[in-house]
Amino acid sequence: MRHRLMKKKNVIQFFGFFALRGCLYLVLAVLLLFLYDIGKKGGGAVSWEFLTKAPRKGMTEGGIFPAIFGTFLVTLITAIMAIPLGTFAAIYLNEYARQTRLTRLIRLSIRNLSGVPSIVYGLFGVILFVNIFKFGTSLLSAGLTLGLMTLPWTITAGEEALKTVPNSYREGALALGATKWQSIRTNVLPYALPGMLTGTVLGLARAAGETAPIMFTGAAFSLPFLPKSLKDQFMALPYHLYVMATQHHDILKARPLAYGTALVLIVFVLGINMAAIILRYRLRRKRR
Repeated sequence: MRHRLMKKKNVIQFFGFFALRGCLYLVLAVLLLFLYDIGKKGGGAVSWEFLTKAPRKGMTEGGIFPAIFGTFLVTLITAIMAIPLGTFAAIYLNEYARQTRLTRLIRLSIRNLSGVPSIVYGLFGVILFVNIFKFGTSLLSAGLTLGLMTLPWTITAGEEALKTVPNSYREGALALGATKWQSIRTNVLPYALPGMLTGTVLGLARAAGETAPIMFTGAAFSLPFLPKSLKDQFMALPYHLYVMATQHHDILKARPLAYGTALVLIVFVLGINMAAIILRYRLRRKRR
């Protein structure tokens, strides 16, 4: 009887792992097919001129350098807002806040905010930053809006990383006479930092590819100049791609440039993700 039960468990386990591997291979196949299609159709449009020049003749010639530069700036503003606020909020919730009903409600609200559609953040950014704070449709308004959108991801990733650090690390520091903040700074944060940074950078990568929040708060399809201050409008790769693929007056002529823009955006986002992976690996290796 026991032998039959073990055999049945082994059969179930085999089919379970087979199904999991099948799902993994299916996802990888779709991803590779997608990347191959974008690379094949967009690779021919990517050149040094395409990456370093401004668009010309109604976006049918030239390059996308203003869009690349604008995407970099708005991502930088997003990081400046989201990383410090999200990190300190995660530290407070996990290390200082009492585990009350209010704290659980705050955590639940943060998790729910992570799933709010990006267009809602865009409309909220228009009300808060463009109209109430009078920043106008600008680089600053777009960056702050994306920062709000990234904040729940940063807080959640920070909390989960802090939870992985054993309590003995905290108790050992406190037993030696360290203050609570000293124990967190010296015994907790160094070990939680890889996970916190990884989650934060992945959130920034998501923000860099968003269109809806920036199209309402500061992104422009075509500008004859680069932004010179935080109050200027800017071009960005996601919005540029959206307009070229759906709103352009000559879509067929602009389609190769749209595929090239999509390829550059994918490389930009993958570069951010790769930076997160490398940074996490190096920090973990250093701690070991």
